[in-house]
Amino acid sequence: MGEKLRKKLTIEEEKKAYSKYFYEKIAEPNKELLETLRKGPMDSTKALMPEDINNLLDPGYSEVETGYCNLSNGAGYVAVNNKFKGVTLDMINWWFAWHGLEDLRYMLWFRKGHYGIDISEEDRKIILDSKTPMIEKFQGRTHYVVEDTGNGPEDIQISFLSAKQLGFDMEKFNKGKFTVVGGNGLSQARTGGPKVPAVMMHLFREVEGGVESRSRFWMGYNIIDNKPCMLLPEGVKVPIEAAMGLAFHNVEEYSNLASILPKLYNELDGKIF
Repeated sequence: MGEKLRKKLTIEEEKKAYSKYFYEKIAEPNKELLETLRKGPMDSTKALMPEDINNLLDPGYSEVETGYCNLSNGAGYVAVNNKFKGVTLDMINWWFAWHGLEDLRYMLWFRKGHYGIDISEEDRKIILDSKTPMIEKFQGRTHYVVEDTGNGPEDIQISFLSAKQLGFDMEKFNKGKFTVVGGNGLSQARTGGPKVPAVMMHLFREVEGGVESRSRFWMGYNIIDNKPCMLLPEGVKVPIEAAMGLAFHNVEEYSNLASILPKLYNELDGKIF
């Protein structure tokens, strides 16, 4: 990925059929979600704590599906409910397996804030192995991305975990129509500063006409031995601007993904390479 931010495609990238998505007009973000976020931080007592992740498997919705705040322990919290019309759970699994293989794929997702992606050669071999189940092409893998999540470019390491590792009750999980994209994050601003841990979790479930993502971020946490662990030093508080920026960014990037994913998936026949 290099030190410079990638904002243009190479000649080789231009030749690929799906490079056209890089140049498409970015979809308008969900206005309803943006209006909710513009009201300011939510009531922190209505946030979902990471220990209660299985509540997301229940029918219906939480009292607050979209919002951001600081938790009482100083951690940052983000919740967003994005809708994906015409999208299936298979498409979601394919997307997170597919886009990690090259910068172009990551950049076309949201060119305003996605600059590059890398994976290890070991993970690349696993992803390209036709015998690897689609879900294992991202769960268990690690992505190294350069991304602006609302407060300037960051180098972010995302180590994807399985539903079980995230702490879900697998008996309950397997009875529903879900897929989950989540794991441990470790980010550092390109301007310097500390590396900040986070847990990222997007629970996708089928709804009429498509799927929805019930996203939750716990900034200051990581999952260790299948359990959430608060890693911030006592007295340290995640800046509210970090949670706010991430919330708005999530709406923007997922609004755009929702607009391109059905077309892209069908054009490529759901193939990884």
